[in-house]
Amino acid sequence: MDKIDYIELPAESIADLVKTKTFFETVFGWEYQQWGDDYADTKTSGVGSGINAESPSKAPLPVIHVADIDAAFSEVIAAGGSITREIFSFPGGKRFHFQDPAGNELAAWAE
Repeated sequence: MDKIDYIELPAESIADLVKTKTFFETVFGWEYQQWGDDYADTKTSGVGSGINAESPSKAPLPVIHVADIDAAFSEVIAAGGSITREIFSFPGGKRFHFQDPAGNELAAWAE
C-alpha cells in the first residue's frame, strides 16, 4: 500500500523558505536538510515535510511514495484524476502532480 510520505509547504521566495525553516526549527525543534537554495526537507516532523521556494501552488501538497511511478501515473488517469504536472526528475527520483476528482492537488514520487 502506498502512503503519504511528506507534505510540501510552498514558499514565495528563497527568503521566505529561510524564514519558514527557521520558524519550524525554533518552535518545534525540527532539523532540516537543504537541497540547493530553493528546497529543504525534514524527517523530524513526524510525517516528513519539505519547503519549496519554486512551488506554483499556495497550498500544502501531500506527496505519496509509490513503488512504480509509471503505473501510478496511469492509475491516476484511469481512476478519474487529472495530471497537472507530467513526470519529471528531481534529486532522489521522479515525481508527477495530479488532481483527484474533487480537485485536490497531490503528487506521487518514486526512487
